Order: sequence, then structure tokens, then C-alpha cells
Amino acid sequence: MTAWPVQDAKARFGELLSDAVSQGPQVVTKHGVEMAVAVPIEIWRRMEAERKPTLKDWLLAPSPRLEGGLELPDRKKMRFLSRDLELE
Repeated sequence: MTAWPVQDAKARFGELLSDAVSQGPQVVTKHGVEMAVAVPIEIWRRMEAERKPTLKDWLLAPSPRLEGGLELPDRKKMRFLSRDLELE
């Protein structure tokens, strides 16, 4: 991967894009710190397709989170079952 200082990346953006397509990912740095990567769109789409949802993604997803919704237990039945429990 080639590193591009942000000033060069801005001034030669077309070249940065061409290099990303022909040579692979290009790193953009700011004050010597890696800040971003330019990648060909095919690589990006493949990475997005292979990405597995995180717990955060699942929790923030619109409801219902499960196909067919989530069946909640009958509260009356649950109370009945809890009375029959014997604890030792």
C-alpha cells in the first residue's frame, strides 16, 4: 500500500483514485498518522457483503428483529408454572 500525505492526496486526487484501481488500496495520512484508505469499489462491495452484523447493528435494527416476530409467553401460564416450582 502506498501512503499519501493528505496534501498530496487532495492535490492529486485523480491519481490517487487511479492508483487505487490499478495498484490496490492507498493510505491517506495526516501528520504521519494513517487516517483513511482509498480502495476500488469492487473490494469495498465485497467487504460489505461479507461483513457480519454486530450486536449493535442487531439492537439498532428496526423491529421485528426475527422473522415472524417474537412470541411472548403467556403471563398467566408463566405464573402457573412458577407456583409449581419446588426449591430445595
